[in-house]
Amino acid sequence: MSQQNPEVWFVTGANKGLGTAIAREALNIGCRVVAAARRPEEARAVLGNSPNLLVVKLDITNDEEVHAAVNEALDRFGRIDVLVNNAGYGLLGYFEECSEKLIRQQMETNVFGTMKLTRAVLPTMRRQRQGLLVTISSTSGIKAVEGDSVYCASKFALEGWMEGMSIDLKPFGIRCLIIEPGPFRTDFLKEKVSFAFSDMPMEDYRPYREALHKYFVSFDQKQTGNPAKLAKALMTVAHADNAPLRLLCSRFALDAVDAYLKNRYAEFDSWRDLSASTDFDD
Repeated sequence: MSQQNPEVWFVTGANKGLGTAIAREALNIGCRVVAAARRPEEARAVLGNSPNLLVVKLDITNDEEVHAAVNEALDRFGRIDVLVNNAGYGLLGYFEECSEKLIRQQMETNVFGTMKLTRAVLPTMRRQRQGLLVTISSTSGIKAVEGDSVYCASKFALEGWMEGMSIDLKPFGIRCLIIEPGPFRTDFLKEKVSFAFSDMPMEDYRPYREALHKYFVSFDQKQTGNPAKLAKALMTVAHADNAPLRLLCSRFALDAVDAYLKNRYAEFDSWRDLSASTDFDD
């Protein structure tokens, strides 16, 4: 987009962490930004005032708020060029210790809420025959880690959905981008802020649960990832002619996924003959 007609970025979870960093960087490069948050007053406090900024109240699981936020964005700016699906949280805990209620809440927010907002934005992008859908995933959308199975399930779901969407939306000029961060220095590891903990403790899991909880809490604000640098990287790849479908962010992410994929391919290769033997004989 030209300076006379700057891009409109719609960023969810813009009141903290990666959402704030992305919204701020978009404003810095001259874009117009819709900063969506469940607590809009926090978004206003961290992003300040700008004629290019619109702050909207948005819980992505709420139908009325989703449609109201999208309509408000269109009334103000007339279009949406980039949707950044950043809102979400982590559910930390072993599967058996997580109630069905907590599991459903995790999926409702991370998966169905993200889909709900995207469904509301897509008609505008189709009319424009142009758009970029960005979804913030995680290395946990590629490889599972201990005590994180439900959160990983939500991110695996988003990865598959976005990959499929990248094929389905090509005829309309709409691109998809999955951002896969490693650990970044945000509030993500602050309990009751960006992650919840299991609610059905079992004695068998107690020593593992306590060690896991201690590790996650101790890691808070020691993450190596820099949110501002991720935001700059996102701007670069969003405007690249050869943009990938997936972008890993941080050395941690690169190392972890590299090792995982090598191990996975080695496993695949070692069982290749047995896999092939399941066909009908010609």
